[in-house]
Amino acid sequence: MTSTTAGPILVLGGARSGKSTFAEKLVTTSGLDMHYVATGRAWDGEMQARIAEHRDRRGPGWQTHEEPLHLTACLKAIDTPDRVILIDCLTLWVTNLMMENRDVAAEFDGLVAYLPHAKARLVFVSNEVGLGIVPENRMARDFRDHAGRLHQFIAEKSAEVYFIAAGLPLKMKG
Repeated sequence: MTSTTAGPILVLGGARSGKSTFAEKLVTTSGLDMHYVATGRAWDGEMQARIAEHRDRRGPGWQTHEEPLHLTACLKAIDTPDRVILIDCLTLWVTNLMMENRDVAAEFDGLVAYLPHAKARLVFVSNEVGLGIVPENRMARDFRDHAGRLHQFIAEKSAEVYFIAAGLPLKMKG
């Protein structure tokens, strides 16, 4: 993986599918300066444990940036050609935007408009949430719909797209 490739990488999968581990392996074999943008918030003990697990698994050599809302601005601030930036994860970012009553469409537009100009190699991780039953409440349906649209936008701009199930990658694009 080099920063001169044709676009980002999108890694999708269900909960505990191995998507973050797969994305981390892509990054660590890149030979580039490794940056990690964490969008999750530690709302409770379970989320604190997940964040700690991810941090421990990554080990040394990573520069971590915690950014739950201003993802595009964060990426622009750390964007250089000698870097690979792992963004984990887009669905947590969507959740944060919705909880803060942000203009989700405008945030998506800003991120997608930035992608062709990125100098660093970007690797996005996200949960595929559109394969299950229709959620019973409006907020959950809106979340599923926002995530599905964002995945389509990012996949269109991506050089590679992977779907991870049971720790196994299926290359869908690239």
